[in-house]
Amino acid sequence: MGYKSTVVKEYKEEIEVLKKDKDQLAKKVGNLTIEKDFLEGKLVSLASSKEWRVLLDTKLNMSMNKQCKLLRINKSSLYYQPKKPFSKSKEINFLDAINNIYSSFPSYGYRRITKQLQKDGFNVGKKLVRKAMRYMGIEALYPKPKTTIRNKEHRKYPYLLKEFRNTDGQVIIDKINKVWSTDITYIKLETGFVYLAAIIDWNSKKILSWKLSNTMDNSLVTFVIKEALALYPKPEIFNTDQGSQYTSKVHTDILKKHDIQISMDGKGRATDNICIERFWRSIKYEEIYLNEYKNIKVLRKSIGKYMDNYNQKRLHSALDYQTPNQVYFQAINSPNSKGDKKLPKVS
Repeated sequence: MGYKSTVVKEYKEEIEVLKKDKDQLAKKVGNLTIEKDFLEGKLVSLASSKEWRVLLDTKLNMSMNKQCKLLRINKSSLYYQPKKPFSKSKEINFLDAINNIYSSFPSYGYRRITKQLQKDGFNVGKKLVRKAMRYMGIEALYPKPKTTIRNKEHRKYPYLLKEFRNTDGQVIIDKINKVWSTDITYIKLETGFVYLAAIIDWNSKKILSWKLSNTMDNSLVTFVIKEALALYPKPEIFNTDQGSQYTSKVHTDILKKHDIQISMDGKGRATDNICIERFWRSIKYEEIYLNEYKNIKVLRKSIGKYMDNYNQKRLHSALDYQTPNQVYFQAINSPNSKGDKKLPKVS
């Protein structure tokens, strides 16, 4: 009996020790579980940030599947490479490519334009192309309005700038107020299309007058020519397309009254008026395509600011990196100038 009681006592003591160890282990496991849950929550929150990739360790003796599971990260996201946003130059190249494709194939919708862009090396999808086309106002659902509507009854004048072409076929105008050009372009707002008319001096690239209007009628083009003639010496030649606004008697009479030679592009030859066409490209890619306008009032204010910056601050490589105002006013105020008006010098 003495031996048995001693053995039982020892077992009881050992059981008590094991119970204490178990309680301590349970307590420790409980604390570790709390700490694990806490740290796991922090890791998951980190994993949802942009820096989650740094949490993965390829040297750790744990599979990537396991690590992703612990971090609650979808393994497929390991192989996802986020697309970098376009730089400004790439964005302009992208818009330019869309414009070129649309000009060649105006019947193309965003699907076919996307396919052509992809063939041309652009890594873009349909959503981006559709958004860009809507922004540019050339989505298939919104056809380009015609800004050149001919009137067969109106007299058409010959293109007088052929004699100024060099051996490469480029028109070179060597002095200010020799040739002015004008044209109308459209701008799409949420409420519909508005029309912008402008007059440019070929030599200096200076915008002499401009007007924004809801309508594309004779008053739009007569306003800009009257304003330009009121502000600056008259040109020798005034070049337009064959649109009915420019062939109308009310417009041609203004030019004849001031003894200005009338020149008109050949039918379907927008390149004959390349000076103003290049300006349209500049204002659209540098201002209009990059912004949104609530209404014509906001648009008019933005265009006015752009015109001021264009004339006063924008450097032109073709002008030896001078501004249009510098070239124009330096020439008009020079002692050899034969202009009938002297204007203030502008830097």
